[in-house]
Amino acid sequence: DRFNIEIAVISANDELSFEAIKTHPDRFAGQVMVDPAQGMDAVRLLTRTYEEHGVVAASFFPCGCNVAIDDKRAYPIYAKCVELDIPIFINAGVPGPRVPFKPQYVGLVDEVCWFFPELKIILRHGCEPWTDLAVKLMLKWPNLYYSTSAFAPKYFPKDIVAYANSRGSDKVMYAGYYPSGLSLERSFSELPDVPFSPKVWPKFLRENALRVLKLGGNEAS
Repeated sequence: DRFNIEIAVISANDELSFEAIKTHPDRFAGQVMVDPAQGMDAVRLLTRTYEEHGVVAASFFPCGCNVAIDDKRAYPIYAKCVELDIPIFINAGVPGPRVPFKPQYVGLVDEVCWFFPELKIILRHGCEPWTDLAVKLMLKWPNLYYSTSAFAPKYFPKDIVAYANSRGSDKVMYAGYYPSGLSLERSFSELPDVPFSPKVWPKFLRENALRVLKLGGNEAS
């Protein structure tokens, strides 16, 4: 409330998060993390949390699972997201943990977008050092988006800010990293200095997420 956050998208993988979503459905929406290496068990987890807890998105950490973005083990997850008509958040770019970055090379999303044109993909955690490629791919693929998760606003990639101010105003959405290492105090103290144009701010902070995640039943047009 202090930061005027209407709805928070939270990880929905335990009873506490399930209870928060159930008790305050107007304030919390869930995303469920899936590991494609678990095969059909991951598909069943996604289906179950969607049916029982109303999750609005899946999420996938390629470097954490050691399963690349375009690995065919992820394709059943992508297909289920299309069937359920929910997006998937995918970490892209060099990760913070000291593991090989190859599974998160941004160019790997190209084939996935081609094979699943209906799949809504939200890239997260920076896409660096391939932000220019991420922009090219968002221009190419209508259902490819970007969220600013895990980055303090003063470090938002310049390519992404420029894209949002031009042809990408409908493709870039706010995401923080609270409570995983970035406080809301820091994020919201730095946000006013991000050089977004006035028309971008409502879309970045609210409307794009409402539309893509279908939040609150009042999606922006």
